[in-house]
Amino acid sequence: MTRPRFHRILLKLSGEALMGPRQFGIDPDTVAGMASEIAAAKAAGHELCLVVGGGNIFRGIAGAAAGFDRSTADYMGMLATVMNALAVQNALEKIGVDTRVQSAIPMASVCEPYVRRRAMRHMEKGRIVIFAAGTGNPYFTTDTAAALRAAEMGCHALFKGTSVDGVYDADPKKVTGASRYDHLGFHQVLADDLRVMDAAAVALCRDNDIPIVVFNIRQPGNLAEVLSGAGTATIVQNEE
Repeated sequence: MTRPRFHRILLKLSGEALMGPRQFGIDPDTVAGMASEIAAAKAAGHELCLVVGGGNIFRGIAGAAAGFDRSTADYMGMLATVMNALAVQNALEKIGVDTRVQSAIPMASVCEPYVRRRAMRHMEKGRIVIFAAGTGNPYFTTDTAAALRAAEMGCHALFKGTSVDGVYDADPKKVTGASRYDHLGFHQVLADDLRVMDAAAVALCRDNDIPIVVFNIRQPGNLAEVLSGAGTATIVQNEE
């Protein structure tokens, strides 16, 4: 099966992808490299919006496991995503890409509040919109926020940038000989608990017929290549 090309996409970046070689925090060189990847995709004619995680700074579920109240921990994680969104915005604007950050938790001194129609208008004007603070609610991951924003923005696909080149039947970093899938159905992902994204995000993409494309964002030039329909990736979609 040939992988299709998509025009309007939502790119989901994990917070860990911004760490680069560091153990935590934000690596400026890594963020600059990702900004170049995103700028190249935009220059190729794609409309993009982004959701960025916060795990490089604070992960809500880990905070809850350490004794924080779960809601408080999740709100702390949402604030971490705002910091990451501003870092990505800064890197993009340094190379001349017009962006807007919209937060699900209003903080007018820092960025715009999330307003769907305004975000749509930004994209129509050629700006890249970065959605921060998840859904604005505890107990929901940034994966779910990405699926939700992809549906709201009318995106043709959700691209998940990871540190591996697709979905495997086992963790390729731990299991020698793990097999990579080229194509998967949403049902198999949920039935086999393949952990592409959390179940709520997968179900939301399934119900709105939004393919999920999993690829390695750390490989230079890979985003534009996968967007063109080439490159190595796994596509998860409704089976015909």
